Amino acid sequence: MTSLSSHRPYPRRRLGGQDLEVSAIGLGCMGMSDFYGPADDAQSLAVLHHALDIGINFLDTADMYGVGANERLLAPLLAARRHEVVLATKFGNVRAPDGAMLRIDGSPAYVKSACDASLQRLGVDHIDLYYQHRVDKSVPIEDTVGAMADLVRAGKVRHLGLSEAGPETLRRAAAVHPIAALQTEYSLWTRDVEAQILPTCRALGIALVPYSPLGRGFLTGAIRSAEALAANDWRRANPRFQGDNLGHNLALADAVSALAQGHGMTPAQLALAWLLAQGDDIVPIPGTRRVQRLDENADAAHRPLNAALLAAVEALLAVQPVAGTRYPAAALANLNL
Repeated sequence: MTSLSSHRPYPRRRLGGQDLEVSAIGLGCMGMSDFYGPADDAQSLAVLHHALDIGINFLDTADMYGVGANERLLAPLLAARRHEVVLATKFGNVRAPDGAMLRIDGSPAYVKSACDASLQRLGVDHIDLYYQHRVDKSVPIEDTVGAMADLVRAGKVRHLGLSEAGPETLRRAAAVHPIAALQTEYSLWTRDVEAQILPTCRALGIALVPYSPLGRGFLTGAIRSAEALAANDWRRANPRFQGDNLGHNLALADAVSALAQGHGMTPAQLALAWLLAQGDDIVPIPGTRRVQRLDENADAAHRPLNAALLAAVEALLAVQPVAGTRYPAAALANLNL
């Protein structure tokens, strides 16, 4: 069910109306350094090299992941294979050396210093797609994007993106400089972008890059309890993994799994194929630390869903809605701004 046909060229998609072409499915690198329990750098590098080998060229990191460790993890790969990679990283979430969250900073001076620091950790001379990780409510978006545009003019950045930005912010940002992509959570169990954000992106020619497209791993069916996760796994604090929400969401995951298996797919492949079917301007970035899972996820791009299966998914979600918010209460205040 999960074999990847190596003789087929991997599908590509364009981000926004610009000359930024990426693999139809990217690779989110966050979990290789942070938030999801222990990881092994050597194993993660093997996954990264394998991604490029099979045609997954869109790698997503951020300066906050592991407080810089994730960008440093990518450096050896980039030293050897930079020309094969479409590199995305993010700034704006400022953390202390011990990982404590300090602030969100979109000030022009910080934009430029953060970019220089990322370039140094990554060991590259430019970033292909540079995102503001969270919108800074204290700084006009015009000022932040203006500073980001200066980075483009300086040759340090090729394209600009935002993350968790709302419709009005997107419109104001795009008036300053073209925005290639919006990164936000979107999956079978997180669909709030469909009401206003996705239509706004399409009106402005901005692609959507869904993070956590597998529901932070829950939609794979592999997670049955929060207690089974590592003690420092961030998902233990996620409302969807707790209490009565967990039992409700297990029923959703089981229903997705049954539907997928009935059509010769894994639940992860169904979840990713469903996202790809929502439009050619959507490029999900599932994360993994295992080559086998990478192959499984990548193969979803070769599994188009027909109208009947898409309708079956919609019917399933209508009777099995997700329970719980997608972040703890404190973090919700920084989403879709």
